[in-house]
Amino acid sequence: MLSRSSDQTLTDQLAGRFAERIRSRLLPPGSRLPSVRECARRHDVSPYTVVAAYDQLQAQGLIEARRHRGYFVREPRPDPVRARHAAAPSPGPGRSSAPIDAATLIRGMLQRMPRRDGPPRNDPGLGVLPQSWLETSFLGAAVRRVTTSASLHALSLQYGEPAGDALLRRALSHKLADLDIRAEPGQIVTTVGATHALDVICRTLLRPGDAVMVDEPGWAVEFGRLSQMGMRILPVPRRPEGPDLAVMEAYCRAHAPKLFITVSVLHNPTGGNLSPHAAHRLLGLAEQFGFHVVEDDTYGDLAPAHATRLTALDGLHRTLYVSGFAKILAPNWRVGYLVAGPELVERLIDTKLLTTLTTPSILEQALAHCLEQGQIRRHAERVRERLDAARSRAVQLALAAGCRFAAEPQGLFGWVDTGVDTDRLAQRMMDEGYLLAPGSLFHAVRQPSTLMRINFASTQDAAVWEDFTRLRDSL
Repeated sequence: MLSRSSDQTLTDQLAGRFAERIRSRLLPPGSRLPSVRECARRHDVSPYTVVAAYDQLQAQGLIEARRHRGYFVREPRPDPVRARHAAAPSPGPGRSSAPIDAATLIRGMLQRMPRRDGPPRNDPGLGVLPQSWLETSFLGAAVRRVTTSASLHALSLQYGEPAGDALLRRALSHKLADLDIRAEPGQIVTTVGATHALDVICRTLLRPGDAVMVDEPGWAVEFGRLSQMGMRILPVPRRPEGPDLAVMEAYCRAHAPKLFITVSVLHNPTGGNLSPHAAHRLLGLAEQFGFHVVEDDTYGDLAPAHATRLTALDGLHRTLYVSGFAKILAPNWRVGYLVAGPELVERLIDTKLLTTLTTPSILEQALAHCLEQGQIRRHAERVRERLDAARSRAVQLALAAGCRFAAEPQGLFGWVDTGVDTDRLAQRMMDEGYLLAPGSLFHAVRQPSTLMRINFASTQDAAVWEDFTRLRDSL
């Protein structure tokens, strides 16, 4: 992997490789580098070369040596001006730092891992469907329809409606009715993707220091986002039927949380669905202790129609609903939305205006047309059929590779037990040009794990599992 015919020395090449990964946060702060002996063996160089490369990285302030423990990526140096003026909330019960690599998986997804011998591979750790699955002809036609000369001027030369385009909100109201969620267009607010919708809700309903319950394992970005906002994170263990309600009740009595953020349908990363019984009991807790429930239905278009949704049972009394189109259609359009009870809508719109002003009407109207014509529904049906076939093959390959599933394989993701430390495995896979999603990414406080999240759509190639098996066995 290092070139002996290069103008650069082997030391400079090795140091440069690690420096690039650290600066792009593919090796986030706190990550342990391979031992000198292991790194020398992996890259076919002498231990002296590795020590010299690590010395360069220390001189650049990128890593630090810890006595008897090894070499670790350093935390970024704080900006003294920002640190002096920052108002840090007191830790308090349930306070946790952001996972040290909360953004790593996202960066890897956006940058794609380089390979020695060609373009990026299908990565087991991806959180999205392959681009070829998302390609459609109707999106371009919808944009052309909306951008006639008269419409283009009307939509481009002024800001959009504060709540979002009226045509899209009306189409979303009809879409939600198919899920038994009754919401008028006036209860829907469009956002810049589902992540922005979650952010708008949190900024509206929470203040720094508030306690927030979140699924664990859960979405790494959500832990990091809440921590950056100064919230006290209360991780709720995720069971096959849904969140651990006993833990939730204990949190409610001890910490009076304001919010519970959960994925009811095709939970990320386990793929589990909330049972009706657990849903009713959860809503009873929300009513008893006075907290709101934010239901993130990002993967709803990939789910079976009968899946239980809290919002359908609750009628937007204690619940708020969030979804978007990035997982099934046009990720770069960044169109999401939130749904809330009438008493909260104006406050949520105010927060949206303060964070993004308005959202792009051209794309929103194009999506409205696709929804009204049934094109997105038919596209989602085709994707679900394709995903079912991919899942069946990926499960067989994973089992043949000696893995076991810690949760029933459903939806886009599998929660797989590898039998080895997946943080170490992720570094080995990175050397081969693969992006892996180790189990530690999905916890509020990082801890070693033998689990990893796989994307069924990008793990149906036997070559992926051959490389996985070889690298796992080398640990």
